[in-house]
Amino acid sequence: MTQVPEIALVDDASALHQIVLTGLRGFNRTLFAGHPPGRDLSIAIRNPDSDEPVGGLCGRMNGGWLDIELIFVPEAFRGRGLATRLIAMAEEEARAQGCHSAWIDTLNPKALTLYQKLGYELFGELKDYPVGGSRFFLQKKLGSAA
Repeated sequence: MTQVPEIALVDDASALHQIVLTGLRGFNRTLFAGHPPGRDLSIAIRNPDSDEPVGGLCGRMNGGWLDIELIFVPEAFRGRGLATRLIAMAEEEARAQGCHSAWIDTLNPKALTLYQKLGYELFGELKDYPVGGSRFFLQKKLGSAA
Protein backbone atom coordinates (compact mmCIF):
# COMPACT_ATOMS: atom_id res chain seq x y z
CA MET A 1 0.00 0.00 0.00
CA THR A 2 1.31 3.44 -0.93
CA GLN A 3 1.79 5.93 1.88
CA VAL A 4 -0.29 9.09 1.92
CA PRO A 5 1.89 12.10 1.13
CA GLU A 6 2.11 15.04 3.52
CA ILE A 7 0.65 18.40 2.48
CA ALA A 8 2.24 21.52 4.00
CA LEU A 9 2.49 25.27 3.50
CA VAL A 10 5.90 26.53 2.37
CA ASP A 11 7.46 29.95 2.89
CA ASP A 12 9.66 30.04 -0.23
CA ALA A 13 7.70 28.82 -3.24
CA SER A 14 10.43 29.36 -5.86
CA ALA A 15 11.50 25.69 -6.08
CA LEU A 16 7.93 24.41 -5.68
CA HIS A 17 6.68 26.74 -8.42
CA GLN A 18 9.07 25.15 -10.93
CA ILE A 19 8.07 21.61 -9.86
CA VAL A 20 4.35 22.38 -10.24
CA LEU A 21 4.87 24.23 -13.54
CA THR A 22 6.94 21.39 -15.01
CA GLY A 23 4.39 18.79 -13.91
CA LEU A 24 1.43 20.79 -15.20
CA ARG A 25 3.07 21.47 -18.55
CA GLY A 26 3.87 17.78 -18.88
CA PHE A 27 0.25 16.85 -18.21
CA ASN A 28 -1.05 19.58 -20.53
CA ARG A 29 1.02 18.15 -23.40
CA THR A 30 -1.38 15.18 -23.34
CA LEU A 31 -4.33 17.56 -23.74
CA PHE A 32 -2.69 19.40 -26.64
CA ALA A 33 -1.64 16.32 -28.62
CA GLY A 34 -1.33 17.22 -32.28
CA HIS A 35 -0.51 20.86 -31.51
CA PRO A 36 2.94 22.44 -31.60
CA PRO A 37 4.63 22.40 -28.20
CA GLY A 38 3.98 25.39 -25.94
CA ARG A 39 6.53 28.15 -26.08
CA ASP A 40 7.35 31.07 -23.80
CA LEU A 41 7.54 34.58 -25.24
CA SER A 42 9.57 37.40 -23.68
CA ILE A 43 10.07 40.95 -24.98
CA ALA A 44 12.23 43.37 -22.98
CA ILE A 45 12.13 47.12 -22.56
CA ARG A 46 15.77 48.11 -22.11
CA ASN A 47 17.01 51.20 -20.31
CA PRO A 48 18.63 53.40 -23.00
CA ASP A 49 21.47 54.35 -20.63
CA SER A 50 22.43 50.89 -19.36
CA ASP A 51 20.80 48.49 -21.88
CA GLU A 52 19.49 46.56 -18.84
CA PRO A 53 15.93 45.22 -18.91
CA VAL A 54 13.57 47.44 -16.88
CA GLY A 55 10.20 46.11 -18.04
CA GLY A 56 8.52 44.26 -20.85
CA LEU A 57 6.10 41.51 -21.71
CA CYS A 58 6.08 37.83 -20.76
CA GLY A 59 3.65 35.38 -22.24
CA ARG A 60 3.14 31.86 -23.49
CA MET A 61 1.91 30.45 -26.78
CA ASN A 62 0.04 27.17 -26.53
CA GLY A 63 -2.92 25.49 -28.20
CA GLY A 64 -3.16 28.21 -30.83
CA TRP A 65 -3.43 30.98 -28.22
CA LEU A 66 -1.10 33.68 -26.97
CA ASP A 67 -1.49 34.26 -23.24
CA ILE A 68 -0.04 37.66 -22.34
CA GLU A 69 0.77 36.82 -18.72
CA LEU A 70 2.67 39.92 -17.61
CA ILE A 71 3.24 43.37 -19.06
CA PHE A 72 5.02 46.22 -17.29
CA VAL A 73 6.20 49.64 -18.48
CA PRO A 74 8.19 51.62 -15.87
CA GLU A 75 6.66 54.95 -14.86
CA ALA A 76 9.54 56.89 -16.47
CA PHE A 77 8.74 55.38 -19.88
CA ARG A 78 4.93 55.49 -19.84
CA GLY A 79 2.97 57.55 -22.36
CA ARG A 80 5.32 56.70 -25.22
CA GLY A 81 3.32 53.88 -26.79
CA LEU A 82 5.60 51.14 -25.44
CA ALA A 83 2.76 48.91 -24.20
CA THR A 84 1.12 49.13 -27.62
CA ARG A 85 4.43 48.21 -29.28
CA LEU A 86 5.03 45.31 -26.88
CA ILE A 87 1.58 43.87 -27.57
CA ALA A 88 1.96 44.34 -31.34
CA MET A 89 5.31 42.52 -31.29
CA ALA A 90 3.84 39.70 -29.20
CA GLU A 91 0.85 39.36 -31.52
CA GLU A 92 3.09 39.35 -34.59
CA GLU A 93 5.27 36.60 -33.16
CA ALA A 94 2.22 34.63 -32.05
CA ARG A 95 0.75 34.81 -35.58
CA ALA A 96 4.09 33.67 -37.02
CA GLN A 97 4.00 30.70 -34.62
CA GLY A 98 0.48 29.74 -35.72
CA CYS A 99 -1.61 31.32 -32.95
CA HIS A 100 -5.14 32.35 -33.94
CA SER A 101 -6.05 34.33 -30.81
CA ALA A 102 -4.66 36.08 -27.75
CA TRP A 103 -5.91 36.79 -24.23
CA ILE A 104 -4.86 39.08 -21.41
CA ASP A 105 -6.16 40.08 -18.01
CA THR A 106 -5.78 43.25 -15.98
CA LEU A 107 -6.74 45.02 -12.76
CA ASN A 108 -5.83 48.42 -14.20
CA PRO A 109 -8.71 50.50 -15.67
CA LYS A 110 -6.28 52.42 -17.93
CA ALA A 111 -4.85 49.18 -19.27
CA LEU A 112 -8.38 47.86 -19.83
CA THR A 113 -9.12 50.91 -22.01
CA LEU A 114 -5.87 50.43 -23.94
CA TYR A 115 -6.49 46.74 -24.58
CA GLN A 116 -9.99 47.48 -25.83
CA LYS A 117 -8.57 50.15 -28.19
CA LEU A 118 -6.19 47.46 -29.48
CA GLY A 119 -9.13 45.22 -30.38
CA TYR A 120 -9.41 43.05 -27.28
CA GLU A 121 -12.96 42.20 -26.20
CA LEU A 122 -14.08 41.62 -22.64
CA PHE A 123 -15.13 38.02 -21.93
CA GLY A 124 -15.05 37.93 -18.16
CA GLU A 125 -14.91 39.97 -14.98
CA LEU A 126 -13.91 38.82 -11.52
CA LYS A 127 -15.65 41.33 -9.27
CA ASP A 128 -14.17 42.47 -5.95
CA TYR A 129 -10.64 41.47 -6.99
CA PRO A 130 -9.33 43.42 -5.20
CA VAL A 131 -12.29 44.33 -2.98
CA GLY A 132 -13.96 47.33 -4.61
CA GLY A 133 -12.32 46.64 -7.97
CA SER A 134 -12.36 44.03 -10.70
CA ARG A 135 -10.02 41.83 -12.68
CA PHE A 136 -10.94 41.89 -16.37
CA PHE A 137 -10.29 39.15 -18.94
CA LEU A 138 -10.05 40.03 -22.63
CA GLN A 139 -9.49 38.17 -25.89
CA LYS A 140 -8.70 39.00 -29.49
CA LYS A 141 -8.70 37.08 -32.79
CA LEU A 142 -5.29 37.51 -34.40
CA GLY A 143 -6.03 36.47 -37.97
CA SER A 144 -3.30 34.97 -40.13
CA ALA A 145 0.37 35.96 -40.36
CA ALA A 146 1.16 38.71 -42.85
